[in-house]
Amino acid sequence: MIELRNVTVRSGAFAIGDVSLRIERGSYAALMGKTGSGKTTLLEGICGLKPVVSGSVHLHGSDVTRWKPGERSIGFVPQEGALFATMTVREQLAFAPKLHGWTRPEIDARVSELAGWLRIGHLLERHPPGLSGGEAQRVALGRALAIRPAILCLDEPLSALDEETREEMCELLRSVRALTGVTALHVTHSSAEAARMADVVFRIEGGKVLEGKLSLHARGRGRHRAREIGPRRLRHGGGKPNGLGRDPAEPGRHGAAHTKLHRRETRSAGPIRHGPLAV
Repeated sequence: MIELRNVTVRSGAFAIGDVSLRIERGSYAALMGKTGSGKTTLLEGICGLKPVVSGSVHLHGSDVTRWKPGERSIGFVPQEGALFATMTVREQLAFAPKLHGWTRPEIDARVSELAGWLRIGHLLERHPPGLSGGEAQRVALGRALAIRPAILCLDEPLSALDEETREEMCELLRSVRALTGVTALHVTHSSAEAARMADVVFRIEGGKVLEGKLSLHARGRGRHRAREIGPRRLRHGGGKPNGLGRDPAEPGRHGAAHTKLHRRETRSAGPIRHGPLAV
């Protein structure tokens, strides 16, 4: 569950204020709004990457407003993935588990599990420059899910993909939700994408976040695309029988935010209340 109570989040001179919303446990929510309206700022505030200057953030019943990013049990997929340039795909998937003390056998099993489920086993020794857009997004999703977060935050994860790859990723995200029961918040500009993916849609209008309804036209387009693509079975990798498991953050800025998150994770010390922010 994600709940914001009169939250104001600041990013430099910009702020989005007095936001209240609630996303129930296991729901998939879409956040829409014009470019520059504050979607990314709000998402990063939930993840702990931007300061919450007033109000409170509650995740699965706990007030996490002052918690570090790594204590929030959030998997974050930035726009265009923001993969670590010097790491192989295998190292990307192993990064968060290694950082938080998993044993080598546990890490190897999890990497194998994710690689099989996401169909990226043949990419494990590649670096990001050798990946297509769709492959990079699969790796970013796997990295975010590596430590089985309770919440998944996605910042326009499909915006840079071609139509066919976008549809494949939509299907994959639907499978992630069905398999893991994760609570998700997905930033998008696409009404059709929101209609296909989301239980609930929020819109930022005039600096306010409103719970909205999609038009019948948008819902029709979402259903049409689902029928056109049709169901497709994904193979699961080895490891735990439940695949990813059920254990219960605007354009051009995500690289910096991701680097900031990497530094925070590397410096953080002390007990982890839930699980790491999987980057």
